[in-house]
Amino acid sequence: MTRLLEIFVPPLLVFCLFLLIWQSVTVIFDVPSFLIPAPVQVFTVAWQNAPTLLMASGLTTAGALGGFFSSFLVGLLVAFAFSQSYLIQRSFYPYAIFLQTVPIVAIAPLIIIWFGTGFFSVVLVSFIISVFPIITNGTAGLTRISPHLFDLFAINNASRWQILWKLRLPNAVPDLVTGAKISSGLSVIGAIVGEFFAGYGTDQYGLGYLIIVTSGQLKTAYLFAAILMSTMLGLLIFGVVSGLGNLLLIRWQE
Repeated sequence: MTRLLEIFVPPLLVFCLFLLIWQSVTVIFDVPSFLIPAPVQVFTVAWQNAPTLLMASGLTTAGALGGFFSSFLVGLLVAFAFSQSYLIQRSFYPYAIFLQTVPIVAIAPLIIIWFGTGFFSVVLVSFIISVFPIITNGTAGLTRISPHLFDLFAINNASRWQILWKLRLPNAVPDLVTGAKISSGLSVIGAIVGEFFAGYGTDQYGLGYLIIVTSGQLKTAYLFAAILMSTMLGLLIFGVVSGLGNLLLIRWQE
């Protein structure tokens, strides 16, 4: 219990202080609500539109999780391939970097042309943004191994599969956990960016669509509420992935 209080109380106090300063600034300087709404206005609008925000958050969560899990699976398989052949790594690693460096706004129109709008395109954008940390961290963990350990496995006539399963993969666990933490946050960003372009339609829409619409209509309080939900969603997914990763690392260290 004490450990939980040490983890959660300081950030909550900082958040409350931030809200107090925000509310004070809007009142003291009489800031127009269409520029910066007061926290009370934001929470009031969020409460009034709670069903819409929850529905949008559900769709964005599904898109983010789809992008995260697909990026973890594909990134791990690519890292496996890179660890087995230096030639494959040198040949294809620059194209993995391409996924990280190419502006997503440049290829999003192509994704829409090829796959149309909807859930799959949102997941694809999330995947493109979040796969690189898994590839880089996984490859580093699978290849950055002491030569003495390789000699030990060679002395015992270990096969390539045994080296991969019993040496490379356990060694890569901390790096994969780090990559998963980074990727989990990027997957939410990717889902929201994907919704900017691909969306879901007029009947169903995610937080990205709400952000675009409320921004265009100058519904700033509603916009802040959507941004707040996006932030909470990112923190939630990151927290879950971090918690599971820490549990795995405890077992790994033992």
